[in-house]
Amino acid sequence: MRRTWNLGTIFVGGGLLMTVAALAYPAFLGVENTATGMDRVVANTPFGPLTEADRDFVIKVRSAGLWEYPLGEMAMERGTTPEMKEAGEHLVVGHAGLDEMCRKIAPELGITLNNQASPQQQQFVATVEGATDKEFDSTAVTIMRVTHGQIFPAIANIRANTRNTLVRQLADLANDTVLDHITVLEKTGLVNHEQVNYQQTNPPKLPEDQVTPPMPPPGAPMVVLTPRPDLDVQTSAPTATPAAPATPSPSE
Repeated sequence: MRRTWNLGTIFVGGGLLMTVAALAYPAFLGVENTATGMDRVVANTPFGPLTEADRDFVIKVRSAGLWEYPLGEMAMERGTTPEMKEAGEHLVVGHAGLDEMCRKIAPELGITLNNQASPQQQQFVATVEGATDKEFDSTAVTIMRVTHGQIFPAIANIRANTRNTLVRQLADLANDTVLDHITVLEKTGLVNHEQVNYQQTNPPKLPEDQVTPPMPPPGAPMVVLTPRPDLDVQTSAPTATPAAPATPSPSE
């Protein structure tokens, strides 16, 4: 007899509980870092001061695409409903846009971007990949909805506190992209809001070395996430074009 999975079972049964707890929370941003006010200035740029939190944000937005982009492709190919496939399309398009902006602004800010997902993020993708049929849908949606819900405060914190105009633009784009992804994930009808609320109010804490993605060796080619030509997904996210240096006003 085939086992029937629901979202409660995914979270309360077996090893997947540990996978979600350990991977979904820090995988996108490293929320505990950006939320603790790492306001030490590490560089003064033409676009404004760059803090540790700013730099960490850019690096981990880039890292997010390195595992959420392939997860979106999986959802497009293996999703069992039109809504699931649509969610996959939005993941692919959204992270291609974020990746493009990260690669544009990183040289301007003197930031070295990571070139592969962390081992934990790779394990997350493998966990979703190992599920089949409806289990694939529910596992992917559950983890992605928890993740996206948890990183909203981190994005808002960066947007509210950064004095760097390029980081501010990235935060705007990330906020709109995450909201779009939450919306399409909820349209699948597979989101357990009680579980989402629990995970958001009881996030696990992991050591920094478990949430920081690896940096590429000097001279390594950059992995580029590019939009698929067969997709034309419209979102509310603004165009990811860096602005010219802004002169701070006396009130800043």
